[in-house]
Amino acid sequence: MPEGHTIHRLAEDYLGGFGGRKTHVTSPQGKFTDAAALLDGTALTTAEAHGKHLFLRFETDDWIHIHLGLFGKVNFGGAPALPPTDTVRLRLRNDTAYVDLRGPTTCTLITDTEKQAVHDRLGPDPLREDAEPERAYERVSRSRTTIAALLMDQKVIAGVGNVYRAEVLFRHGIDPYRPGRDITRAEWDAMWADLVALMREGVRNNRIDTVRPEHEPEAMGRPPRKDDHGGEVYVYRRATMPCLICGGEIRTAGLAARNLFWCPVCQKS
Repeated sequence: MPEGHTIHRLAEDYLGGFGGRKTHVTSPQGKFTDAAALLDGTALTTAEAHGKHLFLRFETDDWIHIHLGLFGKVNFGGAPALPPTDTVRLRLRNDTAYVDLRGPTTCTLITDTEKQAVHDRLGPDPLREDAEPERAYERVSRSRTTIAALLMDQKVIAGVGNVYRAEVLFRHGIDPYRPGRDITRAEWDAMWADLVALMREGVRNNRIDTVRPEHEPEAMGRPPRKDDHGGEVYVYRRATMPCLICGGEIRTAGLAARNLFWCPVCQKS
């Protein structure tokens, strides 16, 4: 499932390709046909993200609400547009570009009230200007749940996925099994600031990189990481490999329905 930086990047790309321009809106698959007909011929005016939720607004009162889930894919292309396949849930097309959405968990037209209900059930998003990190810390500081599980709870903090969860805990030397109530405010503030910076870089570069300059491949004389997810990381998907800092073995275990990765030497606190 894409992490929050990907959805914010998609919002920028949708607006860059279709903002302020009359757009042909269709649903080749047929599951969004009625809503597409209402939007066809209007211009995209707003694109925003909150966590892993994407919202697109055209020259109407309603919003397209998209959640990619595990299988959703978005593909952009230029003109002339290729013929759509029957798996495309939503296609936007103008005279210079097109974009196809396939396999989302959610693709529906919602009202302002329904959109606000989505925001209300999500925690603060490090990439949003209106984020309130203290609201997330209030929940963390009262919880006996592990900090690793809390970071994956979208009701606590929105947009953080398995990669950012593992990496930010490593970067701050925090044992993933520590209860949330044992995380100090200073530790939380430092992790939040780090997530803001890392996720902004993720939006800019369209990939996740979390290693500091002194641990880059060139600085350490090591080969670059080869992985479908791309990016240089400390622990994510590096189980049994040596830690880039201490040389100890990276471990993995299931936690919050996902594989957790951490270094037991560097993450003792």
